[in-house]
Amino acid sequence: MAKSRRIAKLTAYLRPHWREASLGILALLSVNALRVYITLLIRAGVDKLSTTFILNQILHDVVIIVLLSSAMWLMRMASRIWLFGVGRQVEFDLKQRIFEHLLKLEPAYFASNTAGDLINRATSDVDNIKRLLGFAVLSLANTVFAYALTLPVMLAISVDLTLASLAVYPFMLLLVSLFSDRLRKQQAAVQEQLSDISELIQEDISGIALIKIYAQEANERRAFAKKNQQLLTANLELAKLRNTLFPLIGGLANVSSLVIIWLGAARMSSGTLQVADFVALLIFVEGLVFPTALLGFTITAYQRGEVSIDRLESILSVTPKIQDTADAIHLPVAELKGEVTAKNLTYTYPGSTTPALENVNFTIALGETVAIFVAIVS
Repeated sequence: MAKSRRIAKLTAYLRPHWREASLGILALLSVNALRVYITLLIRAGVDKLSTTFILNQILHDVVIIVLLSSAMWLMRMASRIWLFGVGRQVEFDLKQRIFEHLLKLEPAYFASNTAGDLINRATSDVDNIKRLLGFAVLSLANTVFAYALTLPVMLAISVDLTLASLAVYPFMLLLVSLFSDRLRKQQAAVQEQLSDISELIQEDISGIALIKIYAQEANERRAFAKKNQQLLTANLELAKLRNTLFPLIGGLANVSSLVIIWLGAARMSSGTLQVADFVALLIFVEGLVFPTALLGFTITAYQRGEVSIDRLESILSVTPKIQDTADAIHLPVAELKGEVTAKNLTYTYPGSTTPALENVNFTIALGETVAIFVAIVS
């Protein structure tokens, strides 16, 4: 599935809950706006301290900063409640859709798609989409607002220092693009292995009586160990990629702070940069480190979500082969008349080449219950 179609699907998942999502995003906008304003208040306070020390004025500024910080904390909590709530609502909607859709599908579909795989898609993959539309949306919106509101103020203070501190970010984007496809493929491998092990567990639990009767515990133990090892290997490969990418992203983000300290100290020594401006720039850059570092987790959530969207839509896109016609009417049982007759009925299970029923003839009268027994002759 193309990226544009995946984004369209995500938009469709979110559409019923757009009010809560909008409120959560607006709350994040308020949080970042308050952060910028608080930093400017600190800058003004440091500037005052460089000239005169007035205790009452300092206490007044401290009280205002504490109140604004408390408001920022409340808005942050509200954004998390709204956006994480949206993820939970989408999880509920998807599980309902999948279950209702599976009930409409014909038995042949379940012969070619195992219960373990379907269960894993309805649980693990839905959970990945929930994280994508909760945590990942929150992190992405927070990063966008942090940069959109912080960068103009930083540029107004010092263009060259701001650009120097952001010089490492193109390398960060390059890293993300280099690792993106590998992360998605490895995440797909993890989900497939998880489906395989879920399928084996479901089959073994359903057939535990036969396993005991035929003393197959050792064989099933070996089969489970093999699939479990494959899942572990896939998870470790994914962890290697993540543990390589994310520290690099975090390290590059912290280089920005080092650049500001190095160049800012030299500017203050020469008198071309005020102490208040240096403090403000340092706070602004430090404020960008966390949103930038979260970019790595956002990438992981998106890669998982991409894979899971494909896996869920492969179920939801199946058209039931057994459907009522457009002119179908409801017929009460009391009004049923006649009989059911089969002539030369032949049926072969999906995936088999030998008919289970061949040229069978029978008639079922009204009110009768008929069972068909298939005898296997070797």
